[in-house]
Amino acid sequence: MKYRGSYPAFDLSKVRTYPLNTRKNKVEVGGFVDCAKLATMPIACAKRPWFRSGRKGPGADQSQGLRELAAYTVKCFREKKPVVILSGAHPIKNGLNPIVIDLINRGIVSLYSTNGAGTIHSFELALTGASSESVRDALPKGDFGMAFETGAYINYALQVGRARGYGYGESMGRLFCDRAFRKAVIDLTFRRHQDLGCYFKPYDGFPYNDSCIFAAAFRKKIPACVHAMMGTDIIDQHASFDGEGKGAASGADFLVFTKAMERFTRGGVVLNIGSAIMGPEVLLKAVSMVANVGKRPDGLWTGDFDIRPFVFDDEVRDESKYYYYFRDQKSIATRIPKVFGGKGYYFQGTHHETLVPFYQYVLKELKK
Repeated sequence: MKYRGSYPAFDLSKVRTYPLNTRKNKVEVGGFVDCAKLATMPIACAKRPWFRSGRKGPGADQSQGLRELAAYTVKCFREKKPVVILSGAHPIKNGLNPIVIDLINRGIVSLYSTNGAGTIHSFELALTGASSESVRDALPKGDFGMAFETGAYINYALQVGRARGYGYGESMGRLFCDRAFRKAVIDLTFRRHQDLGCYFKPYDGFPYNDSCIFAAAFRKKIPACVHAMMGTDIIDQHASFDGEGKGAASGADFLVFTKAMERFTRGGVVLNIGSAIMGPEVLLKAVSMVANVGKRPDGLWTGDFDIRPFVFDDEVRDESKYYYYFRDQKSIATRIPKVFGGKGYYFQGTHHETLVPFYQYVLKELKK
């Protein structure tokens, strides 16, 4: 859309970019967790309190909740009930995305959902094996978020995908796994922008596709949904940015996500890994929508993995308290499962402290 409104607007054509291969990164695929090793390692017991449906877990065994949720997750898998993962970008760039990929490859996860940042780190890791620039160093020079390939290929993937009726997540999956789609995106990029001869052109595929959740989901034929906002992602800083395309693609994914919630009428699991706003809000709206059309979730279990101490009190409901606005603790760990007759778990700690043992308990349960 060309803006013709009443106020001055920034001219994206003036933005300068740089080739991705010139950037230093803080994260590399070589530092990712090795799932094969985790399968043989002793399970590290949790050390921090956990909560079930808003109440502190009983007894001294802090791993009990992780075992309960892992057992139910495997039960849902065996009974063909949905297992959905919501996450921010941190589980992708902190080296734990192999866990999500393995759960997808095993057929356990039936839908994966993330935000725009999740697509950005997935893209860069799949293309170069590295991601996560130094914001502190790049920002004063105006270089933060200005890697050409990241902005151009993702933005044009959304535009090509939109023209073909795809959502955001499917467009990303096809960028990684569909040769003809990928060629259309790269060709469009260099019809619109000068080729300086120094850019990555992955016509033959992304070298590190095995590190990519979107590639795994596409190959497994499960939805990977992206719930994006405007102005929150570095791809919005580029001349290739198209708000209509991004909004339409993300809007389509919200409807795909909501449709998947119709499967929770016989139970299922939603795991929220480090999403404090996007995950809780998308899930809240989606379950309300499916209940509205007669597909009320029944016995929905949730697991919330975050670093903050659990402080939400659903009995008091005092809106003057700061913790009332911790949406993951309020909606995912407490209110949604309580409303729909399920159980909500909250696990405090870094994802290495909580997600890793949860995954190990899932593997142990699969052997039973």
